[in-house]
Amino acid sequence: MPKHFLMCRPDYFAVEYAINPWMNPEAGADREVAIRQWEGLKSAYEELGHEVSLIDPIDGLPDMVFAANGALVVGGRVYGARFTFPERGAEGPAYLRWFTERGYPALEPTHVNEGEGDFLTLDEVILAGTGFRTDVVAHQEAQEYLGRPVVSLKLVDPRFYHLDTALFPLDGRNVAYYPGAFSKGSQEVLRVMFPDAVIATAEDAEVLGLNAVSDGRNVVINAEATGLQLELKRRGYEVIPVDLSELRKAGGGPKCCTLEIRGEK
Repeated sequence: MPKHFLMCRPDYFAVEYAINPWMNPEAGADREVAIRQWEGLKSAYEELGHEVSLIDPIDGLPDMVFAANGALVVGGRVYGARFTFPERGAEGPAYLRWFTERGYPALEPTHVNEGEGDFLTLDEVILAGTGFRTDVVAHQEAQEYLGRPVVSLKLVDPRFYHLDTALFPLDGRNVAYYPGAFSKGSQEVLRVMFPDAVIATAEDAEVLGLNAVSDGRNVVINAEATGLQLELKRRGYEVIPVDLSELRKAGGGPKCCTLEIRGEK
């Protein structure tokens, strides 16, 4: 089934501060290259038959391109984001406003959470990350509002500061993930829940290969994650490699740029 994605063109993208280990303001980033790479990602989705809506970028919010962090949408209901760092604080209201102006029922959150950066939705449950950005109490708030069971997972490696850098749903019932990003207890939870999961290597995780988007058949993935691509092909998935090397300088990949709108209002 075609999916509906919300994206934000990186017109103001820059690496101006460091709020994760990937960011180095002294090295900077090439905005024009980032825009071309982002356009390639958007085109890949459209060529697969998915719908892409756009939110207007805001000057002064260089990370707004990472739309996944802006909200969580399940069943046409929107759970808004409240960012950890003040540098990104204005993004939460901007994304929430986009949805409310279009008639979506929405909740302004009480607790710190970074949207689909730390909430990944399957058919029956939502997997939720904590440890670096999203408060675990936000998991409970999301569960109460969305009426979907939420399973908490603890992240322990600062390179994988959001859940979507360490795990992605392959479909509604299975996932791919890198065990080293998670606490021992969370590794065991994942092992029990997903005995047939695709297990990524450190090499593929370290190029944000798990910051991928799957529609159940096609997987849009960072081009450098070659080992993971081969395993996905072996499992029967179609793999669409994309180059987002400039956006990775801020810790982002395909999923970071992509907020899924599940269910219409």
